[in-house]
Amino acid sequence: MAKTKHGQNEPTVIKKYANRRLYDTGRSSYVTLDDLCEMVKDGYDFVVYDAKSSEDITRSVLAQIIVDQEAKGENLLPVGFMKNLIGFYGDNIQSLVPNYLEQTLDAFVKNQEQIREHINKSLEGMNTMQGIFPQVSSVSNFEEISRKNMEMFENAMKMFAPFNMNFAAQQEQEDKE
Repeated sequence: MAKTKHGQNEPTVIKKYANRRLYDTGRSSYVTLDDLCEMVKDGYDFVVYDAKSSEDITRSVLAQIIVDQEAKGENLLPVGFMKNLIGFYGDNIQSLVPNYLEQTLDAFVKNQEQIREHINKSLEGMNTMQGIFPQVSSVSNFEEISRKNMEMFENAMKMFAPFNMNFAAQQEQEDKE
């Protein structure tokens, strides 16, 4: 259930003016799309009305927030998904899609905590590598592990340089470059 501001039972009313400014009537202040995005993430319920016509434009404002987030590189919607979704507009099953998507996403949200636990357990296993490589502080340093492994391999090969002069010469040339 979505939260409301100031203990209200009704959603916060946001008014959008012709100059594109958004006014939060609950806080008596102007807000941005980023503010509305944070309100959504924090679970606050709101509706957006056109200040002049009183038309409910919540859907288009939420769509704009999604467009802005996608433009920032926070890609959540795969291109194939968006193409399929666009394909449903005007289709005879268009009316079924919103309910199906909402139910599917609700199921995902309910299972989200289990998914997070599963991912964390998987990553915990990888974190045990810290015991093997104590100088590496986290799993995100795979590049450092790879670099150290390659360095150890190169050093081992240099020890055998008398048996493989071409390798030693090649390594010296690469070191100079």
